[in-house]
Amino acid sequence: MELGIRGKTALITASSKGIGKAIAEGFAAEGCNVAICSRTKTNLIETAREIKLKYGIEPFWGICDISQQKDIDNFLSAVQKQFGTIDILVNNCGGPIPGFFKELSEEDWENAYKQVLLSVIRFTNFVLPKMIEQEWGRVINITSVSVKQPVHNLMLSNSFRSGVTGFAKSLSNEVGNRNITVNNIAPGYTLTNRIYELAVNRGKISGKSHEEILTDMVRDVPMNRLGSPDEIAAMVVFLASQRASYITGTTIPIDGGLTKSLF
Repeated sequence: MELGIRGKTALITASSKGIGKAIAEGFAAEGCNVAICSRTKTNLIETAREIKLKYGIEPFWGICDISQQKDIDNFLSAVQKQFGTIDILVNNCGGPIPGFFKELSEEDWENAYKQVLLSVIRFTNFVLPKMIEQEWGRVINITSVSVKQPVHNLMLSNSFRSGVTGFAKSLSNEVGNRNITVNNIAPGYTLTNRIYELAVNRGKISGKSHEEILTDMVRDVPMNRLGSPDEIAAMVVFLASQRASYITGTTIPIDGGLTKSLF
């Protein structure tokens, strides 16, 4: 299927490993210019090397803590200088720390807000004027099934990822008439370091091993397995394509049937 995005520039945040890395590879496979960032230089160098080797596309990379305005500004300015425009923005980030309400400090709330919600606002605020000017753009946010079905012990993620969903729906109504789509992907249990960390945390609470917790997670999924980052990436790339030009304001779970809600 011809997706019509060859030559477009895609920026993916938190993209040196896991879901973000798979998304960067997906866009490279389609012949896009790719910009990646994370806080870890060695991971970025290795990811850029792998993508160039597989797809012949050399990603532009930069060190960026997405919770820091200065890092965001510096990285975005560098990407703009390199490619001239950013056509596709994928807002991705690691999950905030787990915890119940009584365990979380005000600092925890502030850090999660900057990481999950404010980073989306900051990146989107930078790229949107040019998208409006050229009357084409894609903003895709990676959230979580927690926006459909709150996850036990993930108070911060449940709160701020839902905020991203509200932001995206509101923005999609504002910019739809400029041929700009804004959508969310809500991954379920996916084979990343994050799922391992959650399993370890739940194990400490329940007294089970993390292996037992992972087995319990799989049992909750009708497809009886965990997802892969590549399966998330495939939907992201499709939503960025010309083929998906009439899809906006949506949140699409990719969870093997885990979410029980009807909408």
